[in-house]
Amino acid sequence: MREYILRRLLVLPLIMLGVSFLTFLMFRLIPGDVVDINCGFQCDEETRAAIREQYGLNKPLLTQYWDWLAGIPAGDLGSSFRGHLPVTTELERRMPITIQLMIMTMALSAGLGIPLGMLSAVRQGSVWDGVARFTSILWLSVPAFYSGTLIIVFGALWLNWTPPQFESGYVSPLDDPITNMQEFLLPALILAFGSAGVIIRVTRSSMLEVMRNDYIRTAWSKGLRERSVIWRHALKNALIPVVTLLGLEAGGLLGGAVIIESIFGLNGVGVYTVQSVISRELLVVQALALIFAVIYVLINLVVDILYAWLDPRIRYA
Repeated sequence: MREYILRRLLVLPLIMLGVSFLTFLMFRLIPGDVVDINCGFQCDEETRAAIREQYGLNKPLLTQYWDWLAGIPAGDLGSSFRGHLPVTTELERRMPITIQLMIMTMALSAGLGIPLGMLSAVRQGSVWDGVARFTSILWLSVPAFYSGTLIIVFGALWLNWTPPQFESGYVSPLDDPITNMQEFLLPALILAFGSAGVIIRVTRSSMLEVMRNDYIRTAWSKGLRERSVIWRHALKNALIPVVTLLGLEAGGLLGGAVIIESIFGLNGVGVYTVQSVISRELLVVQALALIFAVIYVLINLVVDILYAWLDPRIRYA
């Protein structure tokens, strides 16, 4: 296992290099650049050329990429063209918001989806099974942006209520845990419903498959209590596909919670990414793609480690 983890970490720089280079090339395929976005029709060619020279956009593509790449070991991920703010400064302000939203969403997804999926499988064909299956379909059917917008609109119109984020901005959990929970609990819960709906279905099908195995029948024949059979023997093996799903959901939430962040005024990395793409902030997009690749690879590594913990028979060569 140690050798496997070491190999995965050694491959990480190559993945980072490949992702950043592909992002650089694909972004260059789009017509226009940040000068065209900022100037529009107001600047003449001489002004455009001067701005491109100021930002280094007149250099060869590989030279631009190398200049940006050379600053990474020193912690320099570049700066935005418009505000001249370093990317690291923006990430220090925005990354805690997205990370906390992602962690809370995954915790709520697992906390809601796994128990309901287990209940649906253990009580197959009962009223509880029907309720759990209906709940999963309901949560999957309602988009997060729709329910989030309804809560904001109806809360403001009927209850004269707005999320704390609209009034005070981001509050760290270390400074004021109560206000922080008020800011993040509702958007995290809305995001978690969709993931929890999938987790219910996957947990149910996985549990039903595991419960038909011979070792579960042996456990029942020994006279073990239901709690022991379900929690000690069946659940760990049934969680392997669920862990895979959670890993995929965690990676997607890094940049996929843009709409919820916008609805609830959470200025996280997702909103920052969209703003940077629209403004054609090449260096910012490259840096964000690099960071997303690192986090995604590390999440997959954690998932692989959890596989081995859930099923000791799994060995990585």
